[in-house]
Amino acid sequence: MKIKKGDNVIMIAGKDKGKTGKVERVMPKLEKVLVDGVNIAKRHRKPTKGGQKGQVVEFPMPVHISNVSLVEGGKPVRVAYSVEGGKKKRISAKSRKNI
Repeated sequence: MKIKKGDNVIMIAGKDKGKTGKVERVMPKLEKVLVDGVNIAKRHRKPTKGGQKGQVVEFPMPVHISNVSLVEGGKPVRVAYSVEGGKKKRISAKSRKNI
């Protein structure tokens, strides 16, 4: 996968198109990523104890990897690879800078 935990990404499709966030978790088998502040879902929780009140809990849901792109200078950028000194590195396909 070209996107890793800790990368800054931008949504390129879906209801949150244009929003940016940091990748919190990557799920390679499902081809999904969890991005902070994007694709927020609400769940209504019932009270668990006698005097407690119910509440609405918000949390991010996973997004398909094809709907996000790495960000460089505020714009989406494609990822390419280069081998330097026997190590494979991710670089920007356009500017050829290290990511």
